[in-house]
Amino acid sequence: MTRLAARLLLVCAGISLVFSAFPATSRAATPDDVLVMAKRIDDIISLDPAQVFEFTGAEVIANIYDRLVTFDVNDASRLEGGAAQSWKISPDGKTYRFTMRPDMRFASGNPVTADDAAWSLQRVIRLGLSPAFILAQFGLTAENVEKRIRAEDAMTLVIELERAYAPSFLLYCLTAGVGSVLDRELVLAHEKDGDLGHEWLKQASAGSGPFSLIRWRANQYVILEGDSGYWRGAPAMHRVILQHIAEPATQRLMLEKGDIDVARDLSPDQVGGLAGLSDMRILHAPKGTLMYLGLNQKNPILAHPKVRKAFKLLVDYRGIGDNILRGRGRVHQAIIPKGLFGALTETPYRFNPERARKLLREAGYESGFAVTMDASHGSIITEVAQALQSDFAAVGIEAEIIPGDEKQVLTKYRARNHDIFIGEWGVDYQDPHSNADAYASNPDNSDDARFRTLAWRNAWAIPRLSELTASAILMRDQDERAELYNEIQRRVLAVSPFVVMFQSVDLIVERSYVSGLVWGPSFDSNFYRGAVKRPHSREK
Repeated sequence: MTRLAARLLLVCAGISLVFSAFPATSRAATPDDVLVMAKRIDDIISLDPAQVFEFTGAEVIANIYDRLVTFDVNDASRLEGGAAQSWKISPDGKTYRFTMRPDMRFASGNPVTADDAAWSLQRVIRLGLSPAFILAQFGLTAENVEKRIRAEDAMTLVIELERAYAPSFLLYCLTAGVGSVLDRELVLAHEKDGDLGHEWLKQASAGSGPFSLIRWRANQYVILEGDSGYWRGAPAMHRVILQHIAEPATQRLMLEKGDIDVARDLSPDQVGGLAGLSDMRILHAPKGTLMYLGLNQKNPILAHPKVRKAFKLLVDYRGIGDNILRGRGRVHQAIIPKGLFGALTETPYRFNPERARKLLREAGYESGFAVTMDASHGSIITEVAQALQSDFAAVGIEAEIIPGDEKQVLTKYRARNHDIFIGEWGVDYQDPHSNADAYASNPDNSDDARFRTLAWRNAWAIPRLSELTASAILMRDQDERAELYNEIQRRVLAVSPFVVMFQSVDLIVERSYVSGLVWGPSFDSNFYRGAVKRPHSREK
């Protein structure tokens, strides 16, 4: 038996176990009320909204929880009500008063109240996990959060801030996962040793969204079940399954056989082989996700300004885009993705090994040096890393690729134990400060710092740039604010340890009988509620 055949046998056995809970409809197709997607999900660490900070986990909780505020996926500049149907901002810009949507209920049947919303936001700050910085940047702390975020009555949530920020800034932050409203009563029923239900919520759910979590197994699958009482209307799918299939070739075979309905990680070659087939639909979904290199400034070689500049000239942007990504990304070198206001579209760097070699010689590294590069295996990242490895070698840089699954690579990166990290970063909310704060702010570079931005992960100490970045959120004039973000981006382009290379485009293949899935502009705006399947159009 070949390795591929053995893998297929294991995969099919796993899916058979998952499907054993469903009535049998046909061995040639997935059930009519069950949507099955093949996707790499090895980045999931937790499904607690106060902790989720990975692509797949963020997508999953976006389909489980309603957030206080949301936005139009076709026009991210348009904010809309979520669990809060409306809001008012005081004339001084410091007090936000949200009116909760009436008659909303959690999957448990409990009503959604302002008290639930206040407690959910307080909980994020009190736990202080990775995404807490999204709210903490407003001066919220474990000591003051209950005073500043509170329920005025059952339907009114009040948030009082110490400073007046750009009007949309807080609202966009509340569209992130930390803005999820949790069922306070249910979560506290599972509290253990004062953890606010954290351990339980890693593998359970307590939301009011269109789906609830039934089961999650690391590196295997996520199973969601539709809520027939959802306030926007019941989802057509009784269940949605994300099946972990790491190999794109396996995803394609399963898609062609009808074992899955959607493939999320096919290569351009594999997608090209499906083009023109009447039973397949190929979609390109632009995202606000950037592929970049992070050069750890704890490494004295990588900390040299001329070495940093050399790396920006050692990426064959066009070659990688044309020959590896092929529709899965477009060249983008600024830290704010196209689609957000204030984004730069300038691309000043080109592949220039001669100029890079000159910079290395001036830095004292004419013969090159050896470094390691951490990359997620089994993905397009690996292919890009291999291309970069070859490009670096042209000037004497020996880059050893250290592969690992997403969880391993991210854990090492977050501990600042890398030389070079290659990966992706997506905006946490649809405001330019999301990325400016990540790449251009590091107010405390100590190992035990509270705010651990991308600049912190790469030990880039930038007190003055951090102050400039912090000032942008206080500018109430949108045009002036955009100009300041332009300035920040140009500074990062010139001197930072970040080599931003591409803005991603998701390449998705659906079986033609599937429709209604929403592939939004960010990793956490992919929505399953509208998915439908035409049951009579498939071969039985």
